[in-house]
Amino acid sequence: MAVWRHRLRWIAAVLGGLLLIVVAAVAWGWWQMRASLPPLDGERSIAGLSAPVKIERDTLGMPAITGATRADVARATGFLHAQERYFQMDLLRRRGAGELSELFGAAAVELDKSARLHGFRRLAAQVVAQAEPAERAVLAAYTAGVNAGLAALGNTPWEYLVIRTRPAPWREEDSVLCIYAMWFDLQDYKGAFDLNRDALRTALGAAGLEFLAPRGNSWDAALDGSTFAPAPLPPLRFSKAGPPPAGLAATEPEGRRVVGSNAFALAGAHTATGAALLANDMHLDLNVPHIWYRALLQWTEADGPRRVVGVTLPGVPFMVAGSNGRVAWGFTDAYVDTTDVITLATETTAHSFYKAPAGWKEIEERHEEIRVKGEKSVPFTAKWTEWGPIIDGPKDGRGLVLRWTAHDAAATNLHFLAMDNVRTTAEAVALAHRASFPNENLVIADADGHIAWTILGLLPRRVGYDGRVPVSWAYGDRRWDGFLKPEEISVVTTLPASRAADLPAKEGAVWTGNNRPIGGEAYSRLGDSGYDDGARAGQIRDDLLALIASGKKAAPADLLAIQLDDRAVFLGRWQRFLLEVLADDAVAGHKFRADLRDAVRAWDGRASTGSVAYRAVKAFRLHVAERALAPFVAPAQRAYAAFNWRNLIFEDALWQLVHEKPERLLNPAHATWPELLLAAADDLAADVKKSGGPLAQFTWGARNTLAMQHPFGRFLPKPIARLLDMPADRLPGDADMPRVQTGRFGQSERMVVSPGHEAEGLFHMPGGQSGHPMSPFYRAGHDAWVKGEPTPLLPGPAQHTLVLKPE
Repeated sequence: MAVWRHRLRWIAAVLGGLLLIVVAAVAWGWWQMRASLPPLDGERSIAGLSAPVKIERDTLGMPAITGATRADVARATGFLHAQERYFQMDLLRRRGAGELSELFGAAAVELDKSARLHGFRRLAAQVVAQAEPAERAVLAAYTAGVNAGLAALGNTPWEYLVIRTRPAPWREEDSVLCIYAMWFDLQDYKGAFDLNRDALRTALGAAGLEFLAPRGNSWDAALDGSTFAPAPLPPLRFSKAGPPPAGLAATEPEGRRVVGSNAFALAGAHTATGAALLANDMHLDLNVPHIWYRALLQWTEADGPRRVVGVTLPGVPFMVAGSNGRVAWGFTDAYVDTTDVITLATETTAHSFYKAPAGWKEIEERHEEIRVKGEKSVPFTAKWTEWGPIIDGPKDGRGLVLRWTAHDAAATNLHFLAMDNVRTTAEAVALAHRASFPNENLVIADADGHIAWTILGLLPRRVGYDGRVPVSWAYGDRRWDGFLKPEEISVVTTLPASRAADLPAKEGAVWTGNNRPIGGEAYSRLGDSGYDDGARAGQIRDDLLALIASGKKAAPADLLAIQLDDRAVFLGRWQRFLLEVLADDAVAGHKFRADLRDAVRAWDGRASTGSVAYRAVKAFRLHVAERALAPFVAPAQRAYAAFNWRNLIFEDALWQLVHEKPERLLNPAHATWPELLLAAADDLAADVKKSGGPLAQFTWGARNTLAMQHPFGRFLPKPIARLLDMPADRLPGDADMPRVQTGRFGQSERMVVSPGHEAEGLFHMPGGQSGHPMSPFYRAGHDAWVKGEPTPLLPGPAQHTLVLKPE
């Protein structure tokens, strides 16, 4: 007995010791993390300030930064960005440069290689060197502020404790690399869209290309009202001999994913204040910490005070979208054509050469080392021509080159800093045609009541071809002849026309939802790199025109209601069509079909969280697309293994196929078109089974559940991950309506503002201001975004005050 008591005491002592070790480890980790929290109150001294800067935070952690000069405010902004979001900034610059492997090891090498190919680290240094003196001064102040903010933390940012490394200091060119990271996010840096279209042309001919990848469709919502005639059925015939084409996807397929945004504006004639009214919601991946950092910037220039409010991008010194009291602005991704794939003829002897207009030229090899955490560096060689990097080959005398505006140092600059000071729509348009970063639709609203839409960023001037498919530049007859001049870039505005490229905003409204914005010769100049099909933009347009027709003078809440519009206009006809397919004879003796029909009849016309009908109709359309388009897609995939049909504007082609039912274009796996359609309806049974519940639980919300995660939340144990990630809320909305929402993608902010009336402005943002999970601002404001509750654009009363003083 004594032996057992001794053993029990020994076990208890061991367990107690282990418990103490665990408690000590948790306490140490808590203390280490706590030490990296930013200070919210008091005073701090930093070098370089001309006068003290006051930072007042409200209950959401939004700072009002008040300083004597723009440079002082930039220094304080950098200080805050570093203290709240340094790890996020670090990831952005490393994505732009191709240096993520230094943090994450071999897992990031291939991604780094894809970035190194473009040489943005060296280009960033050129962009900094070319900056105007005032821009360089702001950038230098911001950079110094970042490093001061990092140094002022009580401990290294907590993420570096987890990955066991230390953050590298910030450099001026790193801010430019953050912009280059956005080039990767927003443009086709692999030439995939050109290669997709070329695969269709190769496999199906020109008629097949125009049928499945048209320049426009019946859902177009161009600002000038332009349309394209629908393409006829292509002269093809799919043989029933041989094996049928394979299925294209597993159960419940994904729809198309367009990285983009909504932006729209009403002229002052239609608003309650007489000033123009702007709404902007930019659609991006939803991660923790969130991409944007809200701020109010205040300082004094020689001609008076400045106040700019909106969202900043940590790592970059300017306000991305917002209002300066005279002009408000917002963005959507333009999808203009800034990339071309060039076919290359090559020869290899002792060296490799390619054919150019001036004769055979040697392929340039750019050698680099990719540093890898915990391992040896990986050598990397980028092969370049006078036009850009080689993205495929050279092999067997052939290769492919990517010509991309981003490879020109002039395509990225810091001129947009001047948006702080523009006073009118005309000045904002002029700045848009000087500033350059990834091409955007810019929507402008001013205090005088005027509005405008235009394109920001350099646009290539093509000679000898239209840019839709790859061509050879070897003979000089097809090329880029520099870039378009500002006077050649279209503007749609309420201002009187002053240039040939100006068009009237006829109804006193402008809108953009990543759709084709304009037609005719202007469209030819802009090109097409994957426009959305126009359903979302058309719904915004119709909402705006209905508001105008009502005679009501619009207030911010009216435009927020449009941003939250989750009506399923695009799928309405598919709901009616599915009911036609599920006719009485089709459901007789089929319980699932009968239950499905009952569910679809309960359609409420919205992508609402409790809707079974919405989820079923959406899945039905995509299953029909998979089956009907399979014989078109299979040969294109043989021509180009990475062929992706989902982001083509195929809606009109699909609708035409299932209604005209041409036997020669029927998928050989099916005997008749009605059989194909019923098979697509039956595919839903497998979808429901895979979901793990009955049809009644097959709701849109069960599918459309927020998965907004911290990068570490993907590999840490779930109990810890839940502390880092946002709640898994079921959300309304989808891709083809104004309220764009999927589990990991959606409205990264909602802003409505009338310049000069910012106190009435509204704003939502998922996540919170701080990237530190112990901060009171880590999730502050997130619930309002989830619920669509209006919250103010301007910061509320100060809850914390931090003063930065000159050393």
